[in-house]
Amino acid sequence: MARLVILGAGVAGHTAASFAAKWLGNGHEVVVVTPNAKWNWIPSNIWVGVGEMTKEEVTFDLAPVYEKAGAVYKQAKAVSINPEGSEAMEKPFVSIEYTGQDKEGSTEDVEYDYLINATGPKLNFGATPGLGEGTTLGEHTVSVCTADHAVHASHELNNCIQKMKSGERQKFLIGTGHGMCTCQGAAFEYIFNIEHKLQEKGVRDMADITWISNESFLGDFGMGGLHFKMGGFVTSSKVFAESLYAERGMDWIIGAHVNKVESGMVTYESLDGSIDTQEFDFAMLIPPFAGVGMKAYSKDGSDITDTVFAPNGMMKVDADYTKTSYADWEPKDWPRTLQSPVYKNIFAAGIAFAPPHPISKPMKTPNGTPITPTPPRTGMPSAMMGKAVTQSIVDMINGAPEPTHTSCMAEMGAACVASAGKGLFSGTAAAMTVFPIVPNFEKYPGTGRDINGTTGEIGLAAHWVKHLLHHVFMWKAQLKPGWTLIPE
Repeated sequence: MARLVILGAGVAGHTAASFAAKWLGNGHEVVVVTPNAKWNWIPSNIWVGVGEMTKEEVTFDLAPVYEKAGAVYKQAKAVSINPEGSEAMEKPFVSIEYTGQDKEGSTEDVEYDYLINATGPKLNFGATPGLGEGTTLGEHTVSVCTADHAVHASHELNNCIQKMKSGERQKFLIGTGHGMCTCQGAAFEYIFNIEHKLQEKGVRDMADITWISNESFLGDFGMGGLHFKMGGFVTSSKVFAESLYAERGMDWIIGAHVNKVESGMVTYESLDGSIDTQEFDFAMLIPPFAGVGMKAYSKDGSDITDTVFAPNGMMKVDADYTKTSYADWEPKDWPRTLQSPVYKNIFAAGIAFAPPHPISKPMKTPNGTPITPTPPRTGMPSAMMGKAVTQSIVDMINGAPEPTHTSCMAEMGAACVASAGKGLFSGTAAAMTVFPIVPNFEKYPGTGRDINGTTGEIGLAAHWVKHLLHHVFMWKAQLKPGWTLIPE
């Protein structure tokens, strides 16, 4: 009997665990280690953050789902990996510390035959002074990164709405809280949902709404921007995004590294090296992401963290990490199997793997401060990676000598439906597809992507699709009848 241990139960980890339990059956053991008691459909936190959904609508308890699937569930955080075992334990193992199940604080060493690191990100609020401490959100801003954060954001938004109704003008600042952030798409959705909410409440004329981002241009989205078909014409994401912001009467600050957050004000450095400030009454700034901070040890107990993980704490996989010049970057630098180059029974998926380099062109200020979006790896790509590495592991358990499936961001496409306001008849969303995620200018000269596979539409119909997808993916994640028929 082989044991597969999966660290994390987000999109990548939960996808991996669900399919592993189904495909391996009772002949092998699937163990899921996650510090969370509940699963959260994070894309819908945007709607929780404007009071259009409740926390209960975007979460569910993990324990009964894994019990139904036949997987062992340990509510714990992974602390370290011993991929060679130790002097006391022959097999490789993960050291974990429980966060629930009435075992809080207790530790355990969990042996494995195969390991998937799908731990997702550490919300590194502490990287920006005043944005928070460590992984804890600070007092000056709000967040929609977790369901609890989104509930808090909704309350703060309601307070601002009440002030506006009383005649007090409010300044809103939404975007990224560091020069190396990712997830611009989530902030994009939130700023448009806030604008829509203020319109609904009749207080839009009392609000100044500003976007602040580390993107060098609007519509970069951490992918270097894109050109796509829309309404029979080809347009750029830059023109598309600028039009949306202008139509909604919102200002923008781009190429910005927020380096300090205080009560009612941020300080930021721009790509030209200048330092400026922006005031706010309400701010939602996405924090930078980092690896969760696991350590790795060899059999003799020596620290091999630098061998297994990149400096940002994310796991090294079959990518080319040697290229430091933008001119040398190629699509083939990106990992395909997501297998550790050193320990062949370890894989990483989703945000947990270390990308070889950004997708967007790297930028620095004259002061040497990097201001470049980190590659997005959430949502659909994470699920596809989780499924692919699981397929490889299942085949390897059954005798395959090496990974049998690939999931490369330079070879895969992705679909995204970005909400721009919720409402049965007043809602709007932008539905976009992109192929491939990492551009290939040699194969697709000019745009770097297949223009027939890179499309965009905006309107009410896309909002209905977004709302339907919420229910479809909540159904799928709970392993309800027909869940395997729903694509990633």
